[in-house]
Formats: sequence, structure tokens, C-alpha cells
Amino acid sequence: MKNLTNILVTVLVALLFLMTSAYTVDQAEFVVVKRLGEIVSVKKSPGLYFKVPFIDDIKRFDNRIVTLDWEQPAKFITSENKYMLVDSFVKWRIIDPAKYYVSVKEGGETAAEDRLSKVVNAGLRSEFGKRTVREVIAGEREVIMKNLRKSADTEARQIGIEVVDVRLKRVDYSEDISKSVYDRMIAERKRLANQLRSEGSAASEKIRADADKQREVIIAEAYREAQKTKGEGDAKAGEIYNQSYSRNPEFYAFYRSQEAYKNSFKNKSDVMVLDPNSDFFKYMRNPAKK
Repeated sequence: MKNLTNILVTVLVALLFLMTSAYTVDQAEFVVVKRLGEIVSVKKSPGLYFKVPFIDDIKRFDNRIVTLDWEQPAKFITSENKYMLVDSFVKWRIIDPAKYYVSVKEGGETAAEDRLSKVVNAGLRSEFGKRTVREVIAGEREVIMKNLRKSADTEARQIGIEVVDVRLKRVDYSEDISKSVYDRMIAERKRLANQLRSEGSAASEKIRADADKQREVIIAEAYREAQKTKGEGDAKAGEIYNQSYSRNPEFYAFYRSQEAYKNSFKNKSDVMVLDPNSDFFKYMRNPAKK
């Protein structure tokens, strides 16, 4: 009975020792083993490991890539003393767990990202400070990101971090510059609209003047042709009258008298005071008389 008790105690002690000394490392993490406050080993490969119970302590750190994305864009000044709004993010990961733990202590990921933010902001300030607005927005964006990743990575490695990538999501004018640019664009559009309106009015006046000139020319040409036709008609009529008169003078005189009667009495209100024996009534008294 006593032997059985000893065996059970031994088994329980062994199980307790195994439970308190054994630990596993996942493929997505690093493990730092501390003994009495000092780092004694770093486990980077996944598997089953053992530590001294109640003496050794372990700290786990994620070895996957982490994204640091700021909620609000930051302001940076260019070489022209123009403020720009920059929205960026950083991808980083732990490469040296021991150095990382010593650097951030119990602050963990929050403390690491705080230090990384300062490094990246300092790099952005330096890169923007030696470039113009045009270079920042259009010309050298890729160069800025490349230089920024390199400088940030150099600083971050001092605390056991690798900067994998730095990206500028958006680079834009600050509100005061944007308003100034928009106001200038509006003024330029208004100036252009007024210029086009003025040029259109001038072209309209020119077209109207040309149309009036052409109208006057056409009217003059038509009047000239009408007068020419009328003259030819009058000449032809005169020729016909002359021929008629030479052939039968009496009939011609009678015809002219009829025309005179018609023109004299075409209105009922016309009143004429004439001598009945005048030549005007010659054919009324005796149409057959010569």
C-alpha cells in the first residue's frame, strides 16, 4: 500500500512538473524565455519546448506583419512653406524578439507603434521639407516612399522591428491652400468665360455688320435690276405707243382719253369743274367725231 502511494505521488509530481515546464510555440509567434528577469533563450521555430518550473517565464510575440494606419492625416510643410495633408500607413513585423522586448518592455505593440510613428513622421517631415508641392504630388512620390521605408527600417531595427513597407495613400493640399487653389480656379474660369463672351459678342457684331452690308448690296443690286427692267419696259411701251400712233392717230387719241377718264373718275369723291365744250369731253359728246 505504501509503495502504491509512493508511485502515485511520483506520477503526480511528474505530471505537475511536465505541466509547468512544457510549452509550445506556434508558427505565428516568437517566444522569449526569461529566468529571474534575464533573457536566456528565444524560440522562433514552432514545436514543444521545456522550461524550469516556477523559475523561467515566457513572453509571446506575434511574428506576423502588422499594419499601422493612422486615423487622421498629418500635416507636413514643403520647401515652399506650403502645408500638405498626408495620409499614410506602415507595415512592420518583429524580427528580433529579445531586442524588441528589451525596448518596449511591458508596453507591447502600442509602445512599439508609438516609437515607429515618431520615426515615420520624422522621415516624412524630412522628405517633404526638401521638395516642392508639385514634386510631392506628382513627380517623386515613389522616391519618397522608397527613401522613407529605408530610413524608417534603419531606425526601427534598433528596437527589433523590420519596416516592410511605407505607403502614401493620399497627399493633398491643406484646407487653406485648397481654398486658395479653388478660388484661383474659379477666377480663371470666370476670366475665360468673360473673354469668350466678349469674343463672341465681337464676332456677333461682325457677322451682323457683314449681313447688313450684304443686305444693302443685295437690295441695291435688286433696285438696279428693277430700274433697268422698268426702263426697258418703259422704252418698249413707248416704242409700242409710237408704233400705234403712227398707224392710227385717232385710235391712239381715243385710247388716251379713256385712260384719262378712268384715272379721273376712279374715286367717287373726286369732283372736277370743267367746261362741257373742252377737249376732255370730246369723245363723250360725240365718240365718232374726229
